[in-house]
Amino acid sequence: MKIKIIIIAIFIFFNIIVAQNQTSLDIHNSNVPSWAKEVVWYQIFPERFSNGNFNNDPKPIDMQGGWPYSFSDDWQISPWTSDWYERNEWEKNEHDFYWNAGTRRYGGDLQGILNKLDYLQNLGITAIYLNPIFESPSLHKYDASMYHHIDNNFGNNPELDRKIWETENPLDAKSWKWTSADSLFLKLIDEVHKRDMKIIIDGVFNHVGTTFWAFQDVMKNQEKSQFADWFYIKQFDNPNTDENEFSYEGWNGVRDLPELKENENGLIPPIKQHIFDVLERWMDPNGDGNPADGIDGWRLDVAEMVKIEFWKEFRTKVKSINPNAYITGEIWWEDWKNYKMFDASKWLQGDVFDAVMNYRFTRAVKNFVSDKNNQIGVQAFWDSLTTQYNQYPKENLFVLMNLLGSHDTERLASMIVNPDIWYDHNGNPAQDKNWDVRKPNEIEIEKQKFMVAIQMLLPGAPMIYYGDEVGMWGGDDPDDRKPMIWKEFSYQDEKSHPFGKERKADKVQVNEELLNWYKKMISLRKSNSAFTIGEVEKILFPNNQSILSFFRYYGNEKFIVFGNNSEQNQTIKLSEIGKENCNLYDYLDRKNKLNSTEFSLKPFEIKIFKIK
Repeated sequence: MKIKIIIIAIFIFFNIIVAQNQTSLDIHNSNVPSWAKEVVWYQIFPERFSNGNFNNDPKPIDMQGGWPYSFSDDWQISPWTSDWYERNEWEKNEHDFYWNAGTRRYGGDLQGILNKLDYLQNLGITAIYLNPIFESPSLHKYDASMYHHIDNNFGNNPELDRKIWETENPLDAKSWKWTSADSLFLKLIDEVHKRDMKIIIDGVFNHVGTTFWAFQDVMKNQEKSQFADWFYIKQFDNPNTDENEFSYEGWNGVRDLPELKENENGLIPPIKQHIFDVLERWMDPNGDGNPADGIDGWRLDVAEMVKIEFWKEFRTKVKSINPNAYITGEIWWEDWKNYKMFDASKWLQGDVFDAVMNYRFTRAVKNFVSDKNNQIGVQAFWDSLTTQYNQYPKENLFVLMNLLGSHDTERLASMIVNPDIWYDHNGNPAQDKNWDVRKPNEIEIEKQKFMVAIQMLLPGAPMIYYGDEVGMWGGDDPDDRKPMIWKEFSYQDEKSHPFGKERKADKVQVNEELLNWYKKMISLRKSNSAFTIGEVEKILFPNNQSILSFFRYYGNEKFIVFGNNSEQNQTIKLSEIGKENCNLYDYLDRKNKLNSTEFSLKPFEIKIFKIK
């Protein structure tokens, strides 16, 4: 009996040890790709980044079926360097600016991105995220016509690509061919990889556009379509009436975006199989089992609207093609009306996503730096970040996409110009008549630099929205999607207002000082592991909620950061935090030893010291 009890005790003890070790493995040996911890992301909205080929510019035929569904007879490509709010001749109609903005095309394409890879590399970018590039009639491409081809206006021969589409069966992956746009995208992947950079693309798998090939078949054949169960059809058309009764569910109630059908396990099997065929096409284009010629991962749109069971299968499929691929989800508003963001923990448990777009980080930085009347102090700022640090697995924290602006929100510069507004709420003149469209002033640029420093120095992978680094400004969609500002172009002053209000003319040009600041902060982050994979430890100054200070350390590297989040000079006394005897070297500028226990910080200035 005693022997039996001893054996049982040993068995229980052994299982406890195994369980403890397994927990340790789950934390420290996750499937998060190591490269994603050290990257600096750059988000590109392709139609507005760079026009590298004028011969592929969109024409009315390319926009058929996309909102707003009608285009004037004299419609043309909009001039890249024009005043954003000024109406083109063909836009002088009964509609307002924002309706007309939906008809605009500027001609950005893949060749434009190829032409600017050296610029991105010089900036210090190591990973690119592209907004949707699949065939679509819209400027934003979130209403796909097909997933297995790149938009023909992003390639080199739109007419040839249309002919190639006609020779395929979209449901049969074996019939798919390579268009000129597809081939150019493969070239882009190759050129990105030659520069030791990564590239991921937008996967929009909750909904499609009304021009999507399967939905078109349903519209034509109604209940007789073999794809009738791919969508949430409320009612089919009755051919015996003059009225078209055909109705269906669209994403968020938008009829332009038919939702794909799910069951208890997520997207239904035939849709899932089609998407998995798409994954293989773009992750291992030549199908040889080596993913080096494919994309490095996916950003997944409105990911919370697809059942998590599907995403688990999605991850398994992605990792089977490329174990080192990166998956990030758009997990954002749990309750937009009440300003509540998701706790993304359940999507970051090791079998779903590697990361999410970290809008919670954005909001915390906004509340701390750019707000005025609603500004939070340094303790509340740390509380916001610490909540995430405690909720999310540690490994995932390092690969979260820490952004300060995106295609779905007001730009960083305009967020600062318009403080105290809820983030992603009432963020342009169409939503708020008092929204200020002006360019940021000098002190607001200093705030932007301060916010970028926070972004680059705290845990998480920073993501820059195209143009923020050169000083672009603008409200929420579509004002955040202006054509990129390039040094080689001369731009018209921005002096118009979407509703005709008086405003001061603002000069549109590259802000060289700001651009150099981005380069400096990116370089500092990339050259020191403490700022990519190091631990973070906050430092609080007694009775001063304007001084941001923290340690970052990894191995023998240890840094201390001080920042002044106010419009007044601040005196830093090291004795207040017990660090008066530290050997501190100014790492940001001179790398000289600090020979005083006190020093001053100008408004929104940041100092970084290496501890030796």
